[in-house]
Amino acid sequence: MAKRLLVRGARQLLTLRGPSGPRRGAAMRELGIIESGVMLVEDGVITNIGPARRVENLGAARDAEELDATGCVVMPGFVDSHTHLIHGPPRLSDYEAQIEGKSYKEISAAGGGILWTVKMVRDATARRLEAQAGADARRMAACGTTTVEVKSGYGLDEGGELKCLRVAAWLDSRPLEVIRTFLGAHVTPPEFSGHADRYIDWLISELLPAVAARRLAQFADVYCDEGAYTLAQARRYLSAAKDAGLGLRIHAAQFQDLGAVRMAVELGARSVDHLENLDLRDIDMLARSPVVATLLPGSVFHMGLSRYAPARALIDAGAAVALATDYNPGTSPTWNMQMVLALACTQMHMTPAEAITAATLNGAHALGLGGLTGSLEAGKQADFVVMGVPDYREVPYHFGANHARVTVKRGEMIAGAKEYKES
Repeated sequence: MAKRLLVRGARQLLTLRGPSGPRRGAAMRELGIIESGVMLVEDGVITNIGPARRVENLGAARDAEELDATGCVVMPGFVDSHTHLIHGPPRLSDYEAQIEGKSYKEISAAGGGILWTVKMVRDATARRLEAQAGADARRMAACGTTTVEVKSGYGLDEGGELKCLRVAAWLDSRPLEVIRTFLGAHVTPPEFSGHADRYIDWLISELLPAVAARRLAQFADVYCDEGAYTLAQARRYLSAAKDAGLGLRIHAAQFQDLGAVRMAVELGARSVDHLENLDLRDIDMLARSPVVATLLPGSVFHMGLSRYAPARALIDAGAAVALATDYNPGTSPTWNMQMVLALACTQMHMTPAEAITAATLNGAHALGLGGLTGSLEAGKQADFVVMGVPDYREVPYHFGANHARVTVKRGEMIAGAKEYKES
């Protein structure tokens, strides 16, 4: 017998229903709201959604378990499409140094930054990394996230990278759906210091084939920026990853624009991420391409910077814009997508509706999952969150808050179930 769940009483049911593909321009403001909506779920899949008078009278709805969302907003679960979830301990010394006025470059030169985390991850057991990442994944779920992209990139040798990717595989369905990305080209590891080209050669000849053959990742990523990899190095690495059958993602224009957006379009990358220092001439190129521009305001906020990605210009030009946490131990230690929405609205001048679309449906398309999740429509996975507010605009309005009462993944409550039932 099918397992049925009836979600009823929602003051606003945000469906984001519409044509296939990521939302662009004015369509990002169209949330497909059903007032007093009801949703029927069978075996983890949405089978019916609409006004209460229609759905509640269906035969399948009469013996379903009920989830009472009276007075609440029910919306798609967040799709966090850019994270560094597996990282070991937080970089608290970096945080203090930053507060004292040290720059990102200065902190890295003094032994902090990414390479400090690399040392911690190399020294950690897989079990310890599972404990850290598993706890943070549960925190994400408690804030309404249902799907997360998880990168490697803190091992930077064969043992460390494979360990991180295996931990990411272990994380899947504990409790979030996990998409794995191989970020072998994050920065140059200490044993290759001064020889970045040799390290890229080693990645292409040794580690990338192993990752692809063992199906440890769906995507490959590269950090193409000042202090990381040049455009030529990034192109060689990504071209090899594409030939190996991996999808492509790119860290680009966080500190300096090296031309990575054009490369992303030429190579058919799924997403290009950060873009705080985007060349405005590239905006039209993104608008005409299928590449999703994934913006990460959490890192700008935490680093105390003032230059956010040009979200308004990207949206108005027609680019597909997504939002993600960039959760990591040094520059964006937040697992709460609701805070990311608040930053997107106040600092990047996105409307609440645009921010929600960017953090759900467009995030799903950034991971190639737009046909499965990111909106609440018949035939899609029942991935949703019940927010304890009567109007969706309150989600970003109360910055730093967690409004999520219950988070549901494929029809199963993965966060908030005990507290919700007791209330």
